[in-house]
Amino acid sequence: MNVYTQFESSLGTITVHGNDDGLLGVWCETHSIEFSELGEKTDEHPILKLAVSQLREYFSGERREFSIPLAASGTEFQNKVWYALTTIPYGKTWCYKDLAIAVGNPKASQAVGGANGKNPISIIVPCHRVIGKNGSLTGYAGGIEIKEALLKLEGAL
Repeated sequence: MNVYTQFESSLGTITVHGNDDGLLGVWCETHSIEFSELGEKTDEHPILKLAVSQLREYFSGERREFSIPLAASGTEFQNKVWYALTTIPYGKTWCYKDLAIAVGNPKASQAVGGANGKNPISIIVPCHRVIGKNGSLTGYAGGIEIKEALLKLEGAL
């Protein structure tokens, strides 16, 4: 059964979505999500409790890496890109070409950009760490302001 909870952070309300297999999604209030599709709202599910605890530690500067089972579903290519995102170190940024190289296809910058944009587990799967080759803060589903705030929190800006 899918479940979700919400908590307040320095970026506003964060929604955390999961099930017994792991985390399915993390969204800031600026993301567009359909709550009716997330299942039952609860604060008691172990995956949600773990995610909220680790996210609170992240926002307070106490955590740089996450250790939560992930269960988002995507295509084989999307899953490969999402995994590669988890290897970008805290406080560092990659451009789309770096991400394409990490998934073994250096000419796939546009395709990895598309997969990056579909990442449902923001912050924990750090799609915000991917920026334009020229250093510009390119698209982010939660908004450029959120991306900038996350990168500043990590000391990347």
